[in-house]
Amino acid sequence: MNTILCLTSEVKGAAFIRQAKRLGCRVLLLTREKFRDAEWPRESLDDVFFMPSLENVPHVLNAVSYLARGQAIDQIVPLDDFEVETAGFLREHLRLPGPGVSLARHFRDKLAMRTVAAAAGVRVPAFTGVFNHERLRDFMARVPAPWLLKPRAEASAMGIKKLHGPDELWPLLETLGDKQSHYVLEQFLPGDVFHVDGLVWERELRFAAASGYGRPPLDVYQGGGVFYTRVLEWEAPATRELLDFNAQTVRALGAEHGATHAEYIRAHADGQLYFVECAARVGGANIAEAVEFATGVNLWAEWARLEVAALRGEAYAPPEARHGYAAVLNCLARQEWPDLAPYADPEVVWRLHKPYHAGLILATPDAARLQALVEAYSRRFAQDFLAVAPPLETGYEG
Repeated sequence: MNTILCLTSEVKGAAFIRQAKRLGCRVLLLTREKFRDAEWPRESLDDVFFMPSLENVPHVLNAVSYLARGQAIDQIVPLDDFEVETAGFLREHLRLPGPGVSLARHFRDKLAMRTVAAAAGVRVPAFTGVFNHERLRDFMARVPAPWLLKPRAEASAMGIKKLHGPDELWPLLETLGDKQSHYVLEQFLPGDVFHVDGLVWERELRFAAASGYGRPPLDVYQGGGVFYTRVLEWEAPATRELLDFNAQTVRALGAEHGATHAEYIRAHADGQLYFVECAARVGGANIAEAVEFATGVNLWAEWARLEVAALRGEAYAPPEARHGYAAVLNCLARQEWPDLAPYADPEVVWRLHKPYHAGLILATPDAARLQALVEAYSRRFAQDFLAVAPPLETGYEG
């Protein structure tokens, strides 16, 4: 019987855990002490282990190595972005299959993924590592402002600074001190932002769903507002172009098997697609649920099927997917428990139950109907619920 150790610093991945258990695996979970009483699928977990933090990799290495004395671990799977590199480090130390640190960084380190993608001919915004100051001056002289200073290893839009000139960069770097090499400087390209959520098997995408954000996530994260994303028209030429570009990108990054969540921008200036980032995980913000309502494919469960098939040397084929449409909307709410009952159209298939958050998923076979509902609901969310909080600089809380 295979044993899979799941790592996560957030409460997520229940469908992965349940599916791995259904497939006959022993499933272990290592997470943070603060989530000891969270709603984990304990009926599918053979054991759960807690640490104050998963951020200190040497401490996690010692803990997992100690655990391995009494439990033969066959695979380590990070369910959250913050554990992708840690899992790679653990695999290398324990000599387990799957991506090591260098490959894991292609899906975690924003400088690494840009460098690898650009070398393979994938279009990316102009960028430079924050190392040599003379090269930074040269970059700013060649590439028109504004620029984005991005943490290389943060998730989502956390910690990103928009800069309009060199005089804004140098004080920031002075403040960062020894941490400045952990950032990448990139050209800011105004445009429409998209994401593609996929499943990779034997280095090829076997399933992919393309979606478009209502507003760029950076704008929503830093300025507040209603977040929404919807599945795009499946046969539209622009969608096919996006799916082809995503396949090229994922192949260039070296994904072997598993789930991917990649983001792209179609620049207003030239209409071209540019690669933004790619994670080796299932998309957050209830994107996975929206994809399932649209296609019937549960990305978490399929990721578990992929991992188990790879462990056992078995074949894998994704389920047949339908080409439906779904959208997810959410925002911070002024009310502790927002009343979503007035949002009663038959297309509402799911409601978020989380304090000080409002969220729902709409699903329909009609793309035009979905777009009209999303636009109307996002305006209503802004009036009925919307609250704005200062953006976090980091998503990891010890």
